[in-house]
Amino acid sequence: MANNISPYSSSYRDPSGFIFLKDGIYYRQVNTIFKEHFDHFISSGCYKNLVEKGLLIPHTDEIPNLTGDINHYKTIKPEQLFYISYPYEWSFDMLKDAALLTLQLIKESIPFGLILKDATPYNIQFHKGRLIFIDTLSFEKYQEEEPWIAYRQFCESFLASLLLMHYSKNSLQQILLAWPEGVPLSIARSLLPKRSRFSLHTYLHIHLHASIVNKKNKQAEKKFVFSKQKMLNLISSLETLIIKLKLTRQQTTWSEYYEEAMQRNDYVSQKKEIIEQWVSQLNDVKTAIDLGANEGEFSRILSSKDILTIATDADPYCINKLYNEIKIKKENIQPLIIDLANPSPSIGVLNKERDSFLQRTKTDLALALALVHHLAIGRNIPFEKIFELFASVANHIIVEFVPKNDPKVQLMLQNKKDIYTNYIEELFEKEMSHFFIISQKQKITGTDRILYLGKRLQSP
Repeated sequence: MANNISPYSSSYRDPSGFIFLKDGIYYRQVNTIFKEHFDHFISSGCYKNLVEKGLLIPHTDEIPNLTGDINHYKTIKPEQLFYISYPYEWSFDMLKDAALLTLQLIKESIPFGLILKDATPYNIQFHKGRLIFIDTLSFEKYQEEEPWIAYRQFCESFLASLLLMHYSKNSLQQILLAWPEGVPLSIARSLLPKRSRFSLHTYLHIHLHASIVNKKNKQAEKKFVFSKQKMLNLISSLETLIIKLKLTRQQTTWSEYYEEAMQRNDYVSQKKEIIEQWVSQLNDVKTAIDLGANEGEFSRILSSKDILTIATDADPYCINKLYNEIKIKKENIQPLIIDLANPSPSIGVLNKERDSFLQRTKTDLALALALVHHLAIGRNIPFEKIFELFASVANHIIVEFVPKNDPKVQLMLQNKKDIYTNYIEELFEKEMSHFFIISQKQKITGTDRILYLGKRLQSP
């Protein structure tokens, strides 16, 4: 390809076009092979309809051929995203809503003579407080007599994992890390309980579907007439099933921990006051990440100051609750399930298709509140590696040190041998100073907990 511009690492499989990066801006090239479908998508009014309803990322065009590619038809500039996340980092209701959004797009597109040619959660991102579809080249002309080509992909990428979480009553979002292209129907069928067969829609879309896929005879390969009404019935059946799925919140150790902490209003209000004051002193903060955000109490402080905020926590139920609140309040916070002791790795071809959490996360500010003792004592991670992690994601840090005599640390040590002789304030500050310049230090009145404000020494 000319001009030394290559497709983005996860955008090379579709011959219709690709995403590429130039001068810090992401563009999408439409190839000549997709000209007929793309022109119909625009001229039919489908694009305008989806954008006006907030379902599809808007774009501008009339951009020259930046790649110099002979296959070039058009270059469009999508509205830029703040952050890219992946389905194995989403909570149950995020994945559920992404599935419903996919089905809604099909219902909206069919009247315009279009349909989605693929159905993967990677085509959906969290943007300005809501889920939105980002792949403009997924819409192709609808052939009414043909079945939906992406039906199996939808069932494997969305439905299978949602059903497994629903029936097991456990958050299993990382199952999509084990099967990034979706849980194979045969695997899903074997893992679901027998009682799932008594659900008509589950039986049709997973159990029967898996049997048909596995049949290798001429009858299975025969094409059947698939009317528009059958297509709408299929979408309706999928919607009916997915809407009923739910993940019952479990009372975890961490949910109890944070609920009790929030009842100590003097402690929380003091911490909020200090953080608000410090953040207001940082004039260059436009993006932030709240590490160990729980249900987003402090993420909201950042978001209220028009700071684009990522809220991460290892507890899937906390993140799911935060997501559902964000939907109602339209807050610009990106919630993610991230275990900082085992963050999302790079995966895909050459380990480059999906960047790791640390590769994707570069912010102006990180909050690490009531977090370090969970990593240092709960997960046996030394201060040095903790601050190396913090320095890899942010230029500034507000971090809380919870001393060993704190009731919460003592609670953690009840069932562990106290081998943490290095867990002391002096070493905490020493290791922090290897990565950050400590500019502020303040004890929270009524506790021995200390807040620190630091600026990263240099790029890691």
